[in-house]
Amino acid sequence: MPAPPIAPPDEASLHTPSSLGDLFWSFSWLALQGFGGVLAVVQRELVEKKRWMTNAQFVEDWAVAQILPGPNVVNLSLMFGGRQFGVPGAMAALAGILVLPTLGVLALAVAFGAYGGAVLWRRWLAARVPARRLAWLPMAAILVAPVAL
Repeated sequence: MPAPPIAPPDEASLHTPSSLGDLFWSFSWLALQGFGGVLAVVQRELVEKKRWMTNAQFVEDWAVAQILPGPNVVNLSLMFGGRQFGVPGAMAALAGILVLPTLGVLALAVAFGAYGGAVLWRRWLAARVPARRLAWLPMAAILVAPVAL
C-alpha cells in the first residue's frame, strides 16, 4: 500500500538546510535520482520531504529557472543555495548537482578507454545493436494502439 501523500508546507513550517554539507548532499541526491526531466523529483524533495520551500515558492523559482539559460535544475540549485547561504551556498548546491554525475561519466569514459577495444566487449555490443534497432517497433505499437482504436 503506497504511503499517503505528504501535505505541502506552509511558510510557518518551513525548514532550512542545516549546513553547506546538507545542501551539497541534498542536491547530490537530486542529481542521482533524475535523468532528463526532474521536475517532479525536485518538487517532491524540496517541498514535500525537506520542506525547504512552499509549493508557491517552488513554482515561482522553477519559472525563473526555466527563463535563465542552462539546465533548469542547475539554475534552481544556484538560486536556492544562494538564498540560503549566499555565494558559498550557491557553490555548494551547484557542486552537489554536478560533481557525482560528472565523476560517473568520467569513470565510464575511463572504463571505455581501457576496455573499449576489447574483443569480448565489441562482440557484446555488436550483438545488442540490431536488437535495439528493432525494439522500438513493439513499443510504438503498444503506445499507438489505444489511440488508433
